Amino acid sequence: MDQILENIETRRSIRKYTEKKVRKEDIDQIIEAGIYAPSGMGRQSSIVIAITDPELRNKLSKMNAEAGNMPQGTDPFYGAPAVLVVLADKSCPTYIYDGSLTMGNMMLMAHELGLGSCWIHRAKEEFESAEGKEILKKLGIQGDYEGIGHCILGYTDGEEPEAKERKQGRVFTASI
Repeated sequence: MDQILENIETRRSIRKYTEKKVRKEDIDQIIEAGIYAPSGMGRQSSIVIAITDPELRNKLSKMNAEAGNMPQGTDPFYGAPAVLVVLADKSCPTYIYDGSLTMGNMMLMAHELGLGSCWIHRAKEEFESAEGKEILKKLGIQGDYEGIGHCILGYTDGEEPEAKERKQGRVFTASI
C-alpha cells in the first residue's frame, strides 16, 4: 500500500501517553511537516508554538480545562508530554483552513515517526484570554492570531484504538 495512504488509514487519536519525552528532532520534523501544509494563496498564515516545558504545558492544560468547563484536575492533554499549538493570522480569509491543514500534516508526521497525537480544541478560547495574550506577548508573537488547535504528542501508552468502520454514502460522483 502507498505509504501516505497507509499513514492516513492507520493514524488514530491517542488519549493515553507514557511520560517519555519526545525527541527534539522528532518535534522539529513534525513542525516542518506542518509548515509545509497548503495554505490559501500561499499566505502561510499559521504559526506553531512548540511546548515541552512542563510548567507551561501544565498551565495551558489548566486553561484548556477551564475553557471546557471540565472538573478541576482534569488534563485535557491526556498526559502527553509535548504540545504543538497552532495559531493562524486572522487577517487571512483562509486562516482556519490553513491552520487545520497544518494540524493534519503534523498528526500524520507524528504517526509516521511512531508517536501518538490528538487534536485538542479550545486553543481559540485560551489565546483570546488575557492570560493567553500574555503568553503570546512573552513569546514575542505579535499580530492578530486565533488559536486553531493543540497537537498533543507522545508515546502511546497501550494499544492504539481500532479504526471505526467508514460510514457509507459519503462519496458522490458527478457527471454532466
